[in-house]
Amino acid sequence: MRTPHIRRLAIALAVTTAATITAGGVGTAFATSAATATSPVAAVKSAKSAVDAARAAAFAHAAATGVSKDDTLTATDTLIDPDGKQHVRFVRAHKGLPVLGGDLVVHLDAKSAYLDVTRATRHQVDVAAKTPKLTAAQAKAKAASAAKGDAGTPELVVDARAGRTTLAYQIKVTGSRTTEAGGARTVVVDAATGTVLSNTPVNDSFVSPRLKETLRQRGQTIAPKTGATASSGAAATASPARPFNPPKSAGIPSLGSGASLFVGKVPLNTLKTGGSSYLLKDATRGNTETRDAGGRELVQFNLGKPFTSSSNSWGNGAASNRQTAAVDAQFGIASTLDFYKKVLGRNGIKNDGAGAHALVHFGSNVGNAFWYSDCGCMLYGDGDGQDFKNPLVVLDVTGHELTHGVVDATANLQPTRVDANDNQFGEAGSLNESLADIFGSNVEFAANNPNNPPNYLVGEKLGLAQTFLRRLDKPSLDQLEQTVDYWSPASYDTEVHAGSGVSSHAYYLLAEGSGKKTIGNVTYDSPTYDGSSVTGIGRDKATQIFYRALTRYMVSTTDFHDARTATLKAAADLYGATSVEYKTVDRAWAAVNVTVANTPKR
Repeated sequence: MRTPHIRRLAIALAVTTAATITAGGVGTAFATSAATATSPVAAVKSAKSAVDAARAAAFAHAAATGVSKDDTLTATDTLIDPDGKQHVRFVRAHKGLPVLGGDLVVHLDAKSAYLDVTRATRHQVDVAAKTPKLTAAQAKAKAASAAKGDAGTPELVVDARAGRTTLAYQIKVTGSRTTEAGGARTVVVDAATGTVLSNTPVNDSFVSPRLKETLRQRGQTIAPKTGATASSGAAATASPARPFNPPKSAGIPSLGSGASLFVGKVPLNTLKTGGSSYLLKDATRGNTETRDAGGRELVQFNLGKPFTSSSNSWGNGAASNRQTAAVDAQFGIASTLDFYKKVLGRNGIKNDGAGAHALVHFGSNVGNAFWYSDCGCMLYGDGDGQDFKNPLVVLDVTGHELTHGVVDATANLQPTRVDANDNQFGEAGSLNESLADIFGSNVEFAANNPNNPPNYLVGEKLGLAQTFLRRLDKPSLDQLEQTVDYWSPASYDTEVHAGSGVSSHAYYLLAEGSGKKTIGNVTYDSPTYDGSSVTGIGRDKATQIFYRALTRYMVSTTDFHDARTATLKAAADLYGATSVEYKTVDRAWAAVNVTVANTPKR
């Protein structure tokens, strides 16, 4: 397990509540949770009992867990399987200071006896003193200079990443001039030397800086094929931002329809707020709502303008109509939430029942789409009119980006490093991108929209010359990002989109197997590193295994060899350690050159 360079560094120290009690809905054998089988009060008591037992076990088994008497553990997720097995995810504070890279998951049996631990760092976390040599004001100035923006209040933390244990300041910088669309960054500064240890964007963007540069060099564009008229881009000069807060009491659930850019006419759940007034807000999916950013770079959802209609008919299929992009965004979010709930039993991005938000027409000339964890929002630009044309409100883009939200809320996989151009590197970051592609593709399969046929391609509607951005069956067919098919020692420091092919390929082999086949309207031909033949176990089982591995057995530093172990554990939980499914997981990873024999020394 390697040490990470944390991308989204906010340390959640919230007390576990009933909303975090889930079983993950993993197939018929694990379809219900302890929480759903009992009353809410009993569920809370069960979760508290699991947290208390796991915390006690972590200290009792300190040699395995790495926890010391100077540590405090705060639960961020509690998963109780129907068979009683418990998994409690903790973040750590050391001598009262949050620890970056200190996360762990403690596993207990049905009787709350300690089974195992999954931990992000293997070295002992210990700082000799909590007194920094650098003042908070000096750290703030360093952060503002590094990120070229407005630095907030510095917070003392312990940085346990990259094998170090360093007293540091963590500072959020907003309005960064080094980040696309003036987004926020998190800067970590060594409290003794003033060295900037990390400087990373908070937003997770779909189009990477490297891809943008490659497209420009080749004279290519991202021009989604919508058949729509050219987008007007942003609104006129925006007025000062003011919150829009519709009356909370207003709204009767209603069913409307929308004309989208990419998926044709779709049903939309809305709220009727008056005799002939409707709001684009879905109370059936945790109050999921899409608003208009009005060409502003908003990072607060309540500053967006609500979409309303007098007819409950939304958009006209053309990008020139401001509602049209909102139809795609709202449909994409609803489809993603439905996939996670119906297929995986996950109720919302954070598994707390809350819906997701979206802001369309974000910024001026912004050619990208983002997941912004602080807001819990999808942000969609309209394109820059040159390299990127039309809003990136494509279904698998939304599924991909919202999955980053799911990863944030669970394993919080982080890249090893981020370069000066914001390109990210490393196996945990590659695994994050891979899971976003895997589950984003599954959103298409679950939606099964005839205007957006499901497949194992990512970004096939972006209008690229190679007809897709990435693909899972043979990732190396992607020449834009130079995605790889197999693991090698170079994977440790490969750009994350390029490196994502390793685990995406393993997933495809697990689901569909090797060799030629046609699924839907796409022909696939998946190779193997060792020339072996792999027979797939089906997409449904493969997806359950990867999701269970993510939510129970992955942490912020999980690399490809750790992911192999995590998926084997998940397969053993679901189907048994002697099952065909378990053996196929092993074969699929071997087929992408991830084996016990070539596991790097830790």
